[in-house]
Amino acid sequence: MSTRTTSRTLIFPKPFALTGFDAPQPAGVYVVEIDEEPIEGVSFLAYRRTSTRLRLPPDPAQPGIVEIVTVDPAELDAALPGATA
Repeated sequence: MSTRTTSRTLIFPKPFALTGFDAPQPAGVYVVEIDEEPIEGVSFLAYRRTSTRLRLPPDPAQPGIVEIVTVDPAELDAALPGATA
């Protein structure tokens, strides 16, 4: 079974909060990566989401380190009002 990964860029105009973070994330540009796998046994091509990840902005104190965290897609969608894609 193969997995496909798509990404999209989101612009949050104001800080937002997600479960698992100590503090709200700052406003800015974020990349969301979504992994999906094909659903077997249906008569048409369909995919199910298996993972949603958010790339956090780099920490100026640690240049070159990228932090990617798994997030709840429903919670991310709820944080999106006011954000643009």
